[in-house]
Amino acid sequence: MKRLLTILSAMLLAASCAKVPDDGIVIVDDIDSPTPQGQPQEEQTEEQEQTQSTVLKLTECPAPKGGNSIIVVNKDDEYGINYFLEWDCDKRAQRWTAYQMHKGNSASNVKRSNDEAWHEDEQIPDEYRSTYDDYRYSGFDRGHICPSADRLQNTNMNYQTFCYSNVHPQYNSLNAAIWGDMENKVRAWNNDSFRDTLYIVKGGTIDKKDQVFDFKTQGSYGVVIPKYFFMAILCVKNNQYKALGFWIEHKKSYSDIEGKSIKQYAVSIDQIEESTGIDFFHNLPDDIEAKVESELTVGDWNF
Repeated sequence: MKRLLTILSAMLLAASCAKVPDDGIVIVDDIDSPTPQGQPQEEQTEEQEQTQSTVLKLTECPAPKGGNSIIVVNKDDEYGINYFLEWDCDKRAQRWTAYQMHKGNSASNVKRSNDEAWHEDEQIPDEYRSTYDDYRYSGFDRGHICPSADRLQNTNMNYQTFCYSNVHPQYNSLNAAIWGDMENKVRAWNNDSFRDTLYIVKGGTIDKKDQVFDFKTQGSYGVVIPKYFFMAILCVKNNQYKALGFWIEHKKSYSDIEGKSIKQYAVSIDQIEESTGIDFFHNLPDDIEAKVESELTVGDWNF
């Protein structure tokens, strides 16, 4: 499955992520290197076309913003789709990461990879990808978006979470504390009595000027530092749907909230959509989408 899924030639993709189809979507699959410049364009195989169609129709897939962005899919030979994300080439940052949690992918068969597992995303052309240098001596953690602890099914799936396209710069006070508490709560919901499937979309704000800091991790270069982080979570159990979001400001200290529950950061999906401009769970039937995204019943979520 290690092939490049794209309807553009690798030459155009490497030259400029702005040269994408009208819908702004390019699908990249696994980690094979792009075709060298000057090589003829390969036509999509039936399997590649099916992967693209499948990803865009998944319940957890937001409506891609497109433009200068690409969709990157991480797959595993044994399991299939591990997680996928939208990468903004201009900003050299991810807009969101989406994945599922259910009985079939939640076994803890392996230990979490160590720091030697960090690697660049070879699916993204060199000039647009994030690297170790973006974070070195920056004062920010490499904050997983799809957490490694959510992907312990096998070694490859866990390794894939240590890719620089799956992180945002985070203050340690967020990453090692309240963000981790939120992720632990999601894992607590990931049990058979609570869900059949959790559909999860997470990320940091990168699109609006008032939602990013006025600097990057390394002076004039580096990656965008979001001012807010979000989680959008859809739970399906016995064909019943409910949804909840988290919205939190990215700051150096959270001493003012010590001893308080993370449920104070719970918001409706509609609120996150209004703040970010991202259309979550748009593949649901319209009536179900409207209901679950507007409602927020915190008592249904076992805080």
